Amino acid sequence: MLAYTFKDKVVIVTGGANGIGRCIADEFRSLGAVVYVIDKQEGEHFVGDISQKEVLEAFASDVLSKHEKVDIIINNALPLMKGIDECSYEEFQYALSVGVTAPFYLVKLLKNHLAEGASVINISSSRDRMSQPQTESYTAAKGGIAALTHALAVSFSGKARVNSISPGWIDTAYTVYEGPDAIQQPAGRVGNPMDIAHMVLFLCSDKAGFITGENICIDGGMTKQMIYHGDGGWKLDNI
Repeated sequence: MLAYTFKDKVVIVTGGANGIGRCIADEFRSLGAVVYVIDKQEGEHFVGDISQKEVLEAFASDVLSKHEKVDIIINNALPLMKGIDECSYEEFQYALSVGVTAPFYLVKLLKNHLAEGASVINISSSRDRMSQPQTESYTAAKGGIAALTHALAVSFSGKARVNSISPGWIDTAYTVYEGPDAIQQPAGRVGNPMDIAHMVLFLCSDKAGFITGENICIDGGMTKQMIYHGDGGWKLDNI
């Protein structure tokens, strides 16, 4: 069994007020880390919209006023999802600001303050490699952060490890699904935030010291499942 300790490690989580981000923050806290969350939702954390340059600068300054070094950065904040028919220019730019520009700029602000053995985890999505209709803003942002990951990994060679995780269907309410919703998944169930948090903890530990620049898809096997019309009883009816 893997045993982790992050005692006194300084951890930053964007979008950490709910869902996957909150689960990650809670897990780090339970293992002794000092966790700083930024989210636009009101709460007992730094409140602000990370699409704004000044908010990121204020947040980074706040953390660095308390600590000389940062050990772990989790870029998790959720971009806007709108499609080609309804998404405006401004909304598309906003999605990219939250999903790509903010992770880049936050890491840039903190790069000279990264502790030895630091780790950056970017939360992408299985939508970085497949899509549903009318999801262009979200998909573009998730594809962007996946590509940003390997670029940062090379730039930070010898200084920090940078990896990304691409979740599939993750039910943040921990709903247990039965029937087709579960059976369609090769893993036999829908995911929950702990599935992602476990991988985050591993990637940030010294047990993953030889892993950097990777994008790890955690989707119950859905992106590996090839389906054509007529396979497994599946039919395309809307033609």
